Amino acid sequence: MGDRWHVEVDRAVCIGSGMCVNLAPGSFALDTARQSHPADPDLDANEKVLAAAEGCPVEAIRITMPAGGETVFPPDD
Repeated sequence: MGDRWHVEVDRAVCIGSGMCVNLAPGSFALDTARQSHPADPDLDANEKVLAAAEGCPVEAIRITMPAGGETVFPPDD
């Protein structure tokens, strides 16, 4: 069994660009206010979700490991 991730979108930061929806279809959705949210906040680790987080123009997407809370994205400075 592979790694699992917990995905959050900071709705106060999200500008509704839709990049996440385009890069990881089915993993993110925009609501009627054009705010993004994960379709399922706990999912199997995958490159499309990571690409969506990396492609977010305002870095509103945070990915962590659910077991220990270790940050996957954005990288710690």
